[in-house]
Amino acid sequence: MEFKGQVVMVTGGARGIGKAIAEQFAKKGADLAIADISLDVAGETARELASNGVKTLAVQLDVSKSDGVARAFEDVIKEFGRLDVLINNAGITKDGLLLRMKEEDWDAVININLKGVFLCSKEAVRLMVKQKTGRIINISSVVAFMGNPGQANYSASKAGIIGITKTIAREYASRGVTVNAVAPGFIATAMTDALAENVRQEMLKSIPAGKFGSVDDVAAAVVFLASPAAGYITGQVIHVNGGMYM
Repeated sequence: MEFKGQVVMVTGGARGIGKAIAEQFAKKGADLAIADISLDVAGETARELASNGVKTLAVQLDVSKSDGVARAFEDVIKEFGRLDVLINNAGITKDGLLLRMKEEDWDAVININLKGVFLCSKEAVRLMVKQKTGRIINISSVVAFMGNPGQANYSASKAGIIGITKTIAREYASRGVTVNAVAPGFIATAMTDALAENVRQEMLKSIPAGKFGSVDDVAAAVVFLASPAAGYITGQVIHVNGGMYM
């Protein structure tokens, strides 16, 4: 049980990639704070993961609101007494071509995807510096490096995550805190399953591996970066994309 006795917080942890990440940590003995905009769904996931014999806590969290973020971290410390790993996974999309993109759609995506990383990391670092140890792993995207039509806001937010990852890593490496990012490519989800077959085939042509990734592929990279084996790795990006971007 590689993470037994450690506390892991996953934002956007109730569904999809976030839930897969939380599941992998639970299987390795970590106690978990599942933070999500929906407390009901976070509660369902927390109860499900508790079946692994670990302690879990559901936290309602809008990562774009500083007061709410502060309260969420206070709840985690009140429950567990410490925080060893933060996974900044919460994110949204509001797609549209640049000339049609509404300013409020730009702001919403930047606030959740990028400002959320800033606010949550600030609270986590404050705790981790006192502990003299900690791990922060941020979920970026292949589009941060390649761009994607219709996703100016999303691409910008995910590229910004790379910059803040490297900066925080430089600032706090000497205090025992490592900060890294994982950049997924096309991952099999309900959304990709619903695509027309011809669209799926066109997407697959851009992937040398010839298949979509799974949420567990992303989770495996995150768990590695949080593990003792990655103790000397900081400020880095692990690409999980089947060769789509090299």
